Amino acid sequence: METTTTPRPLAEEPEKTSAFENSLKSNDTEEQIDIWFYRPIGYQIALFCAKVGIRPNPVTIISIFFGVAAGILFYPQQLWINVIGMLSLMFANSLDSADGQLARMTNDKSRFGRILDGVAGDFWFIAIHIALCLRSMEEGWSAWIWVPGVVAGFSHMIQSAMADYYRNVHLFFIKGSNGSELDNSRDLQKEYDEMSWTRQFGMKIVARLYLNYTKEQEFFSPKLQKLLAVVKEKYQNGLPAKLVTDFRAQNKPLMKYTNIVQFNTRVIFLFLWLFLDQSWIYFLFDIFVLNPILIYMIVKQEQVSNHFYKEITSGKYNG
Repeated sequence: METTTTPRPLAEEPEKTSAFENSLKSNDTEEQIDIWFYRPIGYQIALFCAKVGIRPNPVTIISIFFGVAAGILFYPQQLWINVIGMLSLMFANSLDSADGQLARMTNDKSRFGRILDGVAGDFWFIAIHIALCLRSMEEGWSAWIWVPGVVAGFSHMIQSAMADYYRNVHLFFIKGSNGSELDNSRDLQKEYDEMSWTRQFGMKIVARLYLNYTKEQEFFSPKLQKLLAVVKEKYQNGLPAKLVTDFRAQNKPLMKYTNIVQFNTRVIFLFLWLFLDQSWIYFLFDIFVLNPILIYMIVKQEQVSNHFYKEITSGKYNG
């Protein structure tokens, strides 16, 4: 999103007092498991990388290798091998924390880095879903197990995309453009059209994938799109403080749903079913538990967006 908004500290959000806290996006959007476990590990990795001159994108690429390796290690039925896979997946997620923290610590941010960070988790879970389908067939399931495996995979991609989008919308309202990674398909389309297939072949493919990803997010949030459009039109010099405060108060409770459909909840249950040697249940959990939460999250976010669209267009937040 290219809206020019001025980030402002909020009275409701405690002032960050440590370098570790400054490496986080926002307390509003952080999950407790991340704050207690993954972010501290990621911070130490980020400090090391900053010291030796490793940039964020190589950290993300390394996380892809560990995440895919985890998926491969979930294929055998030996629990001790699965446990190594669990540790590998946890380390991959620590690296995924580290790349963002390193980018914020060193101000080494790029759109390519954001895209790479977004697809890293997709690589992990593609490998995991393939491994669990093959494992299930070894256990006696027919090839039909690929149907819930694929459906759960696409469900996961939509869940992650929308959770990431809603987090960035929240960060946009409370911190402005500089504190968020919110994009829109109109600006991305212009950038894509200006790229050359002959000189920028690889980046043009990446840009096309990211454009499709952003269009998917916008497709599932029509009322939010109306809100963002009116905000861009009316508040080119910054959002009114009261709008920021009111939006944060209503939208912050919805952030817990973005956490539920992302990494930690699904992985806890994945590990549980691997310990019970019933890994196929993971697909049902993704489809029949996380999808209803996704739907509820979208409905509630649309209600909040519609509320503030009406308030803004009625003139409540003028000035």
